[in-house]
Amino acid sequence: MSVNSITSNSNPVINAKGTGQQMDQSDFLRLMTAQLSQQDPFNPVDNQQMVAQMAQFSSLAGISETNNVLAHISEQLAAQTQLLQDIKAATPSTPTTQEG
Repeated sequence: MSVNSITSNSNPVINAKGTGQQMDQSDFLRLMTAQLSQQDPFNPVDNQQMVAQMAQFSSLAGISETNNVLAHISEQLAAQTQLLQDIKAATPSTPTTQEG
Protein backbone atom coordinates (compact mmCIF):
# COMPACT_ATOMS: atom_id res chain seq x y z
CA MET A 1 0.00 0.00 0.00
CA SER A 2 1.40 3.39 -0.93
CA VAL A 3 0.90 6.57 1.01
CA ASN A 4 0.34 9.79 -0.87
CA SER A 5 2.08 12.90 0.29
CA ILE A 6 0.03 15.30 2.35
CA THR A 7 -0.39 18.57 0.54
CA SER A 8 -3.63 20.48 0.74
CA ASN A 9 -4.87 23.94 1.50
CA SER A 10 -6.43 22.71 4.73
CA ASN A 11 -3.05 21.53 6.00
CA PRO A 12 -2.37 23.18 9.39
CA VAL A 13 1.25 23.86 8.50
CA ILE A 14 2.48 26.76 10.52
CA ASN A 15 3.70 30.13 9.34
CA ALA A 16 5.63 31.59 12.25
CA LYS A 17 4.75 35.13 13.20
CA GLY A 18 7.28 37.92 13.37
CA THR A 19 10.69 37.95 11.80
CA GLY A 20 11.31 34.23 12.19
CA GLN A 21 14.24 34.92 14.46
CA GLN A 22 12.68 33.48 17.60
CA MET A 23 9.73 31.22 18.23
CA ASP A 24 7.43 31.59 21.19
CA GLN A 25 5.19 29.19 23.06
CA SER A 26 2.26 29.56 20.68
CA ASP A 27 4.53 28.70 17.72
CA PHE A 28 5.71 25.60 19.56
CA LEU A 29 2.15 24.50 20.29
CA ARG A 30 1.09 25.03 16.67
CA LEU A 31 4.05 22.99 15.44
CA MET A 32 3.35 20.20 17.91
CA THR A 33 -0.34 20.17 16.93
CA ALA A 34 0.58 20.03 13.25
CA GLN A 35 3.03 17.21 13.94
CA LEU A 36 0.40 15.20 15.81
CA SER A 37 -2.28 15.77 13.19
CA GLN A 38 0.00 14.75 10.32
CA GLN A 39 1.66 11.70 11.84
CA ASP A 40 1.13 8.22 10.47
CA PRO A 41 -1.35 6.43 12.77
CA PHE A 42 0.44 3.13 12.14
CA ASN A 43 3.81 4.64 13.10
CA PRO A 44 3.14 7.32 15.73
CA VAL A 45 5.75 9.53 17.33
CA ASP A 46 7.92 7.74 19.84
CA ASN A 47 6.71 8.30 23.41
CA GLN A 48 10.21 9.23 24.56
CA GLN A 49 10.42 11.93 21.91
CA MET A 50 7.03 13.29 22.91
CA VAL A 51 7.98 13.38 26.60
CA ALA A 52 11.26 15.10 25.71
CA GLN A 53 9.40 17.74 23.68
CA MET A 54 6.94 18.34 26.51
CA ALA A 55 9.83 18.67 28.98
CA GLN A 56 11.46 21.22 26.70
CA PHE A 57 8.18 23.11 26.50
CA SER A 58 7.84 23.10 30.29
CA SER A 59 11.40 24.38 30.64
CA LEU A 60 10.71 27.11 28.11
CA ALA A 61 7.56 28.15 29.96
CA GLY A 62 9.45 28.25 33.27
CA ILE A 63 12.28 30.30 31.80
CA SER A 64 9.83 32.74 30.23
CA GLU A 65 8.01 33.19 33.54
CA THR A 66 11.33 33.69 35.36
CA ASN A 67 12.35 36.33 32.82
CA ASN A 68 9.05 38.16 33.31
CA VAL A 69 9.40 38.12 37.10
CA LEU A 70 13.02 39.31 36.93
CA ALA A 71 12.05 42.12 34.57
CA HIS A 72 9.33 43.19 37.01
CA ILE A 73 11.80 43.11 39.94
CA SER A 74 14.29 45.12 37.90
CA GLU A 75 11.64 47.76 37.16
CA GLN A 76 10.74 47.99 40.85
CA LEU A 77 14.39 48.36 41.87
CA ALA A 78 14.94 51.07 39.25
CA ALA A 79 11.87 52.95 40.51
CA GLN A 80 13.05 52.70 44.12
CA THR A 81 16.53 53.86 43.18
CA GLN A 82 15.09 56.84 41.31
CA LEU A 83 12.87 57.68 44.27
CA LEU A 84 15.85 57.61 46.65
CA GLN A 85 17.85 59.83 44.32
CA ASP A 86 14.94 62.29 44.10
CA ILE A 87 14.65 62.37 47.91
CA LYS A 88 18.38 62.99 48.31
CA ALA A 89 18.27 65.76 45.71
CA ALA A 90 15.29 67.43 47.41
CA THR A 91 16.78 67.27 50.90
CA PRO A 92 18.93 70.32 51.61
CA SER A 93 22.28 69.47 53.03
CA THR A 94 22.88 71.33 56.27
CA PRO A 95 26.30 71.33 57.84
CA THR A 96 26.37 69.86 61.29
CA THR A 97 28.15 71.77 64.00
CA GLN A 98 29.17 70.59 67.38
CA GLU A 99 28.77 72.89 70.29
CA GLY A 100 30.39 72.70 73.52
